Amino acid sequence: MPKTINGFSKLSKDAKIQWIAEHMFTNAEDAITVLKQYWNTDDKLQKLHDDFVENTVSNFYLPFSIVPNVLINNKVYAVPMVIEESSVVAAASLTTKFWSKRGGFKAEVISTVKVGQVHFLYDGTKADLKHYFEDKKPRLIEATNAITKNMRKRGGGILDIELRDKTEQLAQYYQLHITFETADSMGANFINTCLETIAQEFKRDDIQIIMSILSNYVPNCLVRAEVSCKVTDLYKDNADENAQKFLKAVQIAQIEPYRAVTHNKGIMNGIDAVVIATGNDFRAVEAGVHAFAARKGTYQSLTNCSIENGIFKFWIEVPLALGTVGGLTALHPLSKFSLEMMQHPSAKELMQIVAVIGLAQNFAALKALTTTGIQHGHMKMHLTNIIKQLKATETETLWLMNYFKDKTISHNAVREAYQLLKQTNAL
Repeated sequence: MPKTINGFSKLSKDAKIQWIAEHMFTNAEDAITVLKQYWNTDDKLQKLHDDFVENTVSNFYLPFSIVPNVLINNKVYAVPMVIEESSVVAAASLTTKFWSKRGGFKAEVISTVKVGQVHFLYDGTKADLKHYFEDKKPRLIEATNAITKNMRKRGGGILDIELRDKTEQLAQYYQLHITFETADSMGANFINTCLETIAQEFKRDDIQIIMSILSNYVPNCLVRAEVSCKVTDLYKDNADENAQKFLKAVQIAQIEPYRAVTHNKGIMNGIDAVVIATGNDFRAVEAGVHAFAARKGTYQSLTNCSIENGIFKFWIEVPLALGTVGGLTALHPLSKFSLEMMQHPSAKELMQIVAVIGLAQNFAALKALTTTGIQHGHMKMHLTNIIKQLKATETETLWLMNYFKDKTISHNAVREAYQLLKQTNAL
């Protein structure tokens, strides 16, 4: 039975590892070896990673991949993706190359407004509260001047403060709904600091502050990306029929939540991978995007499609609160590398890049689903992972790869073929 421990965070890194190995594993030496083999050999770099979060004992590596040929608004990018799913980068690469020969992607940032809220309870009359707010509003903004000074120099700051009455949903509940522009910063710490300062200035004996916090729902921090071409340029064979199937697949995801969730998950394969590579908060992005997908009361597709007068058009509108300065973007060496590789994009430019990769992933998935099927390409990529699990030799790997060129791939099928290979000594 594993033991509990007090003061784990106060132990040294080696002591943490020793305790885990001795109390959670039957073979303590093997456990220590696994953790230490992923340490960075550069002590300074390892210390940097250790300081990102608490109780660090090792590093968890994910592949860092590159998608070339990403043509956006007539500018070519090489885009980093951090993801472990085998077919995602291949799909993105094929799609971006495909569209680079058809004019590339067009993208625009529609809005960059972010939101924070001060949640509070008030038991007095609504008229008194409204009068107090209107009288206090200029001082609420003045109270944050020291905090917003540098942000205002970069074109950001507080845009507006609004009093919202939520008493129909919850007794005595009101909020200060505050909008922000944070320039090239994601701005979470900036927004939260402003909110807490405003709350201190606003509170009085009959106003009970419950909490002050930014919102990750950012429907007005919106970016659009699209592609278009002649239907005849979309497929080699049966272009009209296949294009219509593609259109119907999007329409199904707009009305069927069970399909829409998987549809949008594929989009997030691309979005999350770039967000992680650039040191942004993929959990915040995920939460905001999925809330946006359900904004009309039912969960729907993030992408849209049309076919008019022989022209195929495919687009996405998605909320993305991203930053290119501050936070992990300025600390993690590969995050800094990613941004430099993309020629130091502004936050708006990064929004466009991320939206494009999400659209590219969705295009690849829908094109496969409506023609050869999703497993055809996915399992081909997955085959190498299965073979590695079997610990096949290099010669056996080549034989298995060739054997499954024209066969259905599954974990059982590969294992059985490998066992047969061993038994018959076919090599």
